[in-house]
Amino acid sequence: MKNILVTGGAGFIGSNFINHILEERDDYFIINLDKLTYAGNLENLKPSEKNKNYTFVNGDICNSELVNYLFEKHKIKYVINFAAESHVDRSILGSEIFYRTNVVGTSVLLDTARKFEVEKFLQVSTDEVYGSLGKEGLFTENNSLSPNSPYSSSKAAADLAALSFHHTYGLPVVVTRCSNNYGPFQFPEKLIPLMIINSLNDKKLPVYGDGMNVRDWIYVIDHNIAINTVFEKGRVGEVYNIGASNEMPNIEIIKLVLKHLEKPEDLIQFVKDRPGHDRRYAIDSSKIQSELGWKPEFSFEEAINKTIDWYVRNKDWWSKIISGEYLKYYEKQYKM
Repeated sequence: MKNILVTGGAGFIGSNFINHILEERDDYFIINLDKLTYAGNLENLKPSEKNKNYTFVNGDICNSELVNYLFEKHKIKYVINFAAESHVDRSILGSEIFYRTNVVGTSVLLDTARKFEVEKFLQVSTDEVYGSLGKEGLFTENNSLSPNSPYSSSKAAADLAALSFHHTYGLPVVVTRCSNNYGPFQFPEKLIPLMIINSLNDKKLPVYGDGMNVRDWIYVIDHNIAINTVFEKGRVGEVYNIGASNEMPNIEIIKLVLKHLEKPEDLIQFVKDRPGHDRRYAIDSSKIQSELGWKPEFSFEEAINKTIDWYVRNKDWWSKIISGEYLKYYEKQYKM
């Protein structure tokens, strides 16, 4: 049995990972440590909550006393660190929590992992650490880091901290950097769920700038299969890019959502662009494909339709979220 500390497992990507992996494996015991900030939701984990190989702990990765206690109690030998403040827009409004969680929290995990001599530490990161691309080219693992937002700079710092622990102490670290995810349980502030939910409510769809910022999209289950592949087979000290080669301008994604839901395009409303908005991301995932044998299983058309239909069927899940503090944030961010 592998005792694995999964941090941030009540968030979008982490909860999908736990639900998926516990269906596939009976030799993993998952200790899910999550602070339950606004984006953490235990309802995401209902498929796993009664699994004998799963336990949840409400806590902060910055709390070194708690982290040490969990390592000792559960004899943890593996860490998969999903825990992060992750929304670029919020990092622009206020950066402190991003550096505290993403940098200090990762440092606490690394120090504790070194103390308890873990056998694998997987740092889950983002392609945003590479910065912005021009009209051509792809991010490779050899690209220099050039983050352009407080969020991406905090993730770049965490990546470098993790890799430095491998170089200095021999800690068995591996880093993954993924393109934009979509799928079930994604918090409504992110592009695809925001556009789906606003469309369902016949509300205006706020689009930054000219809508031509390009992102490379991957279905969250494909990402999680890649994470587990790297966890099991990835070479320590290495970085692996994860992507599905689905580049699309934001405006095309939005029009696709409207078409699927049979809503009019006049719901689109262009708003002032956000500061420092990266123009294009596109990721080269040939390394993970050639070295580890992973490749995406879902086509974009299949997965985006599955995603839209999930939000249509799960109004109870998202209707609880788009109220209160989130509504205040939404009104402040888009000023519509």
